[in-house]
Amino acid sequence: MKNLFLLIAGISGALVVAIGALGAHSLKPYLPPDALVSYETAVRYQFYHTLALLFIALWQQHNNSKLLGTAGWLFVAGIVCFSGSVYFLSTKAVTGLVNISFLGPVTPIGGLLFIAGWVLVAVAAVKK
Repeated sequence: MKNLFLLIAGISGALVVAIGALGAHSLKPYLPPDALVSYETAVRYQFYHTLALLFIALWQQHNNSKLLGTAGWLFVAGIVCFSGSVYFLSTKAVTGLVNISFLGPVTPIGGLLFIAGWVLVAVAAVKK
């Protein structure tokens, strides 16, 4: 699909607004302050990388580089791993999902995926 990253960015953008509003309005009274800070960090990083996906989708219309496609998929995987794991870990007191400590190591993997995606964006810029 030619506009796949545009579609994913649109869906992720809608989700990040809804998830952010949930945290700000519904979860805030129930989360400890450190968990709320973590939750907000997950929202922020999802939003940054949703914008990055939008940027890649637009850039690919002029340069259909495999590097850009790989960077986009690294951003998608980073959102799932980084933000997804932080969402679950920061809300475990509210959701009752207390046996999810295995997600702890997933968070830095998501961060590495983000870094790798940005490196590929830089390489794609130099190769252009």
